[in-house]
Amino acid sequence: MGKTFKLVPAAAMVLCLTGGSGAALAAVGDQEAAKLGKELTPVGAEKAGNKDGSIPEWKGGVPKGKHKLGDARVDPFAGDKVLFAIDASNVDKYKDKLSDGQIELIKTRKGYRMDVYPTQRSCGYPDSVYQQTRANATHAKLSGDGKDNLAQALGGGFPFAIPKNGAEAVWNHRLRWQGEGRIEFYQTNFINPDGSFYGLAQDQWVMTPFASAKVKSLEEVGGYQMKLLNLATAPASRTGEIILAHYFLGKSNDAWMYFPGQRRVRRLPAFEYDNPIPGYENLETADQYPMFAGALDRYDWKLVGKQEMYIPYNNFKFVAKRPVKEVYGGLYPNRDLMRYELHRVWKVEATVKQGMRHMFAKRVFYIDEDTWMIIAADQYDAQGKLWRVMEASIYPAVELGACVSQEFMSWDLTVNRYMAENSTQEAKPTDWLAGAEGRIDPKRFESDELRRAGDR
Repeated sequence: MGKTFKLVPAAAMVLCLTGGSGAALAAVGDQEAAKLGKELTPVGAEKAGNKDGSIPEWKGGVPKGKHKLGDARVDPFAGDKVLFAIDASNVDKYKDKLSDGQIELIKTRKGYRMDVYPTQRSCGYPDSVYQQTRANATHAKLSGDGKDNLAQALGGGFPFAIPKNGAEAVWNHRLRWQGEGRIEFYQTNFINPDGSFYGLAQDQWVMTPFASAKVKSLEEVGGYQMKLLNLATAPASRTGEIILAHYFLGKSNDAWMYFPGQRRVRRLPAFEYDNPIPGYENLETADQYPMFAGALDRYDWKLVGKQEMYIPYNNFKFVAKRPVKEVYGGLYPNRDLMRYELHRVWKVEATVKQGMRHMFAKRVFYIDEDTWMIIAADQYDAQGKLWRVMEASIYPAVELGACVSQEFMSWDLTVNRYMAENSTQEAKPTDWLAGAEGRIDPKRFESDELRRAGDR
């Protein structure tokens, strides 16, 4: 697409480094780490705005505040007006600030548009996250065996605020801070081109033990990144199905499934890489959830650089409570509800290693600099053809003092369908403080608890 990429000063050697080279070394030295909180934000973004002011200076984000569970979220930017819209008539004018996937959706789906609003750098984090991120800058390491597992880090912060390669940047996404655990209620929608869709309602408990600032090593939490327990509550044909997944920092995932009709618990043979998620109509692989959560060992990871890009941001209107049918349908979600802003993102290219296999031969991830969240992703087949396009959304949750992301969409261009994951619009509100405030029972995340959970 002929895009120009700008590197942050702290990563001047990034173009010559890929995921495997030098991975056993600590991220940066003391001199580079000292830039955090000065010319860089405490999590490694450029603090300054861009030259024309369309991206403002970062000033700390929306401050932490009180939010009563169940109350409607207050949109601090509700008064912002649309600056312009990007659609099929003008997409080429803005192509240097769009991904291949965004351009494809605009050009091939009639009526698809992106409404662009003023950029609000709303995302900050608690001081504990800043402190742990600063300590990790000179401490965190990847494994030196070519697998790009996380080998050493402190909990409760981003491991590689000044990344030297693509694998480090992606680990920042995997360990993005969204609290120490949550209880969420959502629906996964499988949407047909004619607007009809099938919804799978789910209750989910998530523990992220490594998100605690008290954690001093991977071993202290048993090597766990995340434990997830998912209970299907509708439709009737799926009610009672349970998936338990354990995501690890240094090895492959484990997963089990409870089948209520059989009253049996089965260990899933593979819940990683390109294995399809059970019951998801072959529209999502295990490592596509959420956006990317898989092992890194099958790819070479290249940190291409940084660019300005129009991405979903501050999407309070999109996640607000309303009937799901008002949000999703046809070939894309309701465009009147989507807000896009210009932000800087890291671009990371993942290419399957020689001798390895994955259904996506190449993947391109766009990672928001202020949150390290993968906000857009393009997946290509072995012939280099764009196959699946993904897009997430971000908004600040004031009770956490941090930005969060749940809803994301994935378009499969070969079957002309898309799925909307973690759709919360019609569900009970997410309890983002459940882990920190003790409303999650750690015992629920053991495989021998699945039968009892199904009986309840």
